[in-house]
Amino acid sequence: MGSLPLPLALAARLLPVALLASAGWALATGPSEATPNAEDKSTQKQTPDSPSAPSASAAVKTFAASPAPCGGIQVATIKSLVPGAKTAGQEIASTDKAVRRTCSWNALKGFDYRWLDVSYEIKDSDAAAEKAYKDRVADKSGGGAVPGVGDEAYSVVNLSTEDKQETREGVVIVRASNALVVVTYNGSDFETKKAPDTEEINKGAIKAAKEATATLKGGQKS
Repeated sequence: MGSLPLPLALAARLLPVALLASAGWALATGPSEATPNAEDKSTQKQTPDSPSAPSASAAVKTFAASPAPCGGIQVATIKSLVPGAKTAGQEIASTDKAVRRTCSWNALKGFDYRWLDVSYEIKDSDAAAEKAYKDRVADKSGGGAVPGVGDEAYSVVNLSTEDKQETREGVVIVRASNALVVVTYNGSDFETKKAPDTEEINKGAIKAAKEATATLKGGQKS
């Protein structure tokens, strides 16, 4: 069976992708007080107001860094969702792996093409993650909530057509404390030029999102 050319939209996804990460921010405590007299040092006890005490305003980050993204999905799931793909996956280059990491799997088996992306994004606070989550959901209308995944999760599936070739893509966005987990899963059939049905793509994306979120929580900072 001869190889078939991929549609431009899919072929373009195979090019190396450089992902830019948002810069982190530093927390600072208040100005230091005057140095106490020598005779006071021996009896002075640390109080919540003393400069050496931990800052009460410092935000606690539940997740300090992203897990290795290519280990976020079980091997059996990769084989099921992306038949013929190398289960090790390929991590996409990132400017700051502590902030964002992404892994991709893709394969053409016969005439069936599948692509799976799993991305972890670590924000500076829960509030920052909540805002990013709301912005992402607003950009992808037409979907619905996914109960029982992270603190909140959303799933949407869309169909696109180029040169009479259909591609159906599902996206699941999960927020867990100060982290986002974003899964993208799509597929095409180059023989029939039809896309997989909505249920197949949606279920596959949600399954991958559940596993990726469980991996994130499994490496949670204690």
